[in-house]
Amino acid sequence: MNLKIFILLLCASSITFAQKLENAHKKVDSLFQVQLKQENVKNSFLTVYSDKFGINWNYAEGSFTDGTEVTDQTPFLSTSIAKTFTATLIMMLQEEGKLAVENSISQYLSAEIIDGLHIYQGVEYSKEVTISQLLQHTSGIPDYFEEAPNEGPSFMELLITDSDKMWQPFETINFAKTKLTPHFAPGDGYHYSDTEYVLLGLLIEKLEGKLLHDVLAEKIFSPLQMKNSYMHLRSKPINNNMGKLAELYVDDTEISSFKSLSADWAGGGMATTSQDLLQFHKALNEEILITNKSLRQMQEWIDESFGFEYGYGLRKFELKKLSPLVGDLSLIGHSGTSGAFMYYCPELDVYLTGTFNQTSYKKKHVIFMLQVLEELQSLSNLKNL
Repeated sequence: MNLKIFILLLCASSITFAQKLENAHKKVDSLFQVQLKQENVKNSFLTVYSDKFGINWNYAEGSFTDGTEVTDQTPFLSTSIAKTFTATLIMMLQEEGKLAVENSISQYLSAEIIDGLHIYQGVEYSKEVTISQLLQHTSGIPDYFEEAPNEGPSFMELLITDSDKMWQPFETINFAKTKLTPHFAPGDGYHYSDTEYVLLGLLIEKLEGKLLHDVLAEKIFSPLQMKNSYMHLRSKPINNNMGKLAELYVDDTEISSFKSLSADWAGGGMATTSQDLLQFHKALNEEILITNKSLRQMQEWIDESFGFEYGYGLRKFELKKLSPLVGDLSLIGHSGTSGAFMYYCPELDVYLTGTFNQTSYKKKHVIFMLQVLEELQSLSNLKNL
């Protein structure tokens, strides 16, 4: 092939890629607008980023009930994405020699917290629960947030009926101890539990001698310049110009003003933006926060459910099991009950962060991410030409 033909083919390929990229951008925009038109979606946020494709698309649309429009600086509740932050802090403390994830939590936490924490079939396993089991949801400790209690109102009912209550971490641990029953002996299964991450938050505070929100600010938010992130109801962002929290809905009920959301602490109580989440997730993957060894440890997967695996505060989707159209792609990150998401597709080098601020999108956001990746997947072959 002579030089002229090669240059012509290269130019043609570049034009084709640019056209495909523009079409993909329009399609993603259309997919996002479709979600906004759903009756129960009042506001939505999305960042699509890829170094490989030269993409940095940011969306922030919708409005508050008073008519004020949201912006890309409007913070939203991360819900369970906060688990990745908590797990990252644990790995940072391990690198500093302050803990070992194989150790029992009873080595670090008080008897007041540990006693009666895990009694299964008449046997107390409380002192056998390890940090790694909490990180990976294999301790068997029940979930105070969503499980039905042995008697009395559920925790979700308490959040609604006493929406002005400011919950403290030990109160949620006590609820799990007195109202719920463990599911199996430590290490004998998988059961997703916010209670485990409250315990991890208490462990971080114990070892650092500081409140969790201060540790987050010092070790993650400030170094990464995550200027719009903070612990909801407990701290303020770096920019100290905190805008109103984006409204969060349970179907038609708006709950972002509930102080009772303070119960979702180390497992989901963080406020952030899609761009701040991108900043964090890139730093995690690029080994700015922790070493490659620690990141690999966080990605030692166990089965969660069909197509899903769980590591240490990270979840992995095997997308070919969920949609044959996407092919052999994966997503690694975390999501939350609010329809919030923070994922990276290593095969395409694409980050997806954002939220729909609607609990009915707890699973629907996965479908949306699949649709976005379908549009971007065709770019990969062109980019490799």
